[in-house]
Amino acid sequence: MTSNIGWELYRSFLGVLREGSLSGAARALGVTQPTVGRHVAALETALGVVLFTRSQVGLMPTEVALALQGHAEAMESTAASLERAATSQGEEGGKIRGVVRISASEVIGVEVLPPIVARLREAHPALKVELVLTNRVQDLLRREADIAVRMVRPKQEQLVARRVGQIELGFHAQKGYLTRHGTPRKLEDLAAHAVIGYDQPSAFVRNAGKALPGYGRDAFSLRTDSDLAQLALIRAGVGIGICQVGLARRDAALVRLMPRAFSMKLETWITMHEDLRNSPRCRVAFDALVAGLQAYIDPPVQGTKGKIGRARTQASE
Repeated sequence: MTSNIGWELYRSFLGVLREGSLSGAARALGVTQPTVGRHVAALETALGVVLFTRSQVGLMPTEVALALQGHAEAMESTAASLERAATSQGEEGGKIRGVVRISASEVIGVEVLPPIVARLREAHPALKVELVLTNRVQDLLRREADIAVRMVRPKQEQLVARRVGQIELGFHAQKGYLTRHGTPRKLEDLAAHAVIGYDQPSAFVRNAGKALPGYGRDAFSLRTDSDLAQLALIRAGVGIGICQVGLARRDAALVRLMPRAFSMKLETWITMHEDLRNSPRCRVAFDALVAGLQAYIDPPVQGTKGKIGRARTQASE
């Protein structure tokens, strides 16, 4: 096996693995199809293995290719991290510059982070921000992201972590739905309502199930594993579902239901690799996320009226 194999060969390998064809990989990578073909052939020769076999539906990865996928993706993440670090060196008139890659869940990324990122960019216009929105925990040790917003405390010693508070979840419904179908006063009343929930179980679902006996797939009239879709269904008045109390505060049409009967809190952390602690681009982004999420979780007090927009609740507690 050849010991010195260029990254571009693995890059083309990943392209074919993801796209299923040489032509698809070429389009995704912005190179020619013959170039991708040569790279894959060269990698097979260097490794002494067969990576793909032809089929009627395209190129099928062999077991060897699938075994190599994780390692190649780790190389890809490292290469991307190296590029971000390289573009961040030097200064333009003392300005912080470069690229910072932030990972967060879909709901946090769509509903909470945009104004935080807007303020960050106003303060540091030379800084470029990449948002990775996924409910999968990005691996900071493999440099898939520079900074991550997580709903669980990281256990790896190589990570810098800052707890920003607890995001509270509760049952909510749109006023129009409650007008048409009535307001549940206790958890048992949900059986007579259209409840929005998951299709496939997850770690969150299992935790919620401990607090809500009977909260299972069969009880849901509407099922989707997309948190954004669930939130959209609640806002549209389709049924009753669980969403973040902080998001409901922003919408006068949403009503929180049975807060004393059900409240679930998610520990929220901002994390990054300790090697990035002294990176100016990562430090300002990290601090901006901490401040922005703390303000979202615990809104500042205005006058004597208490905290801004406290969640509205029905007199059904």
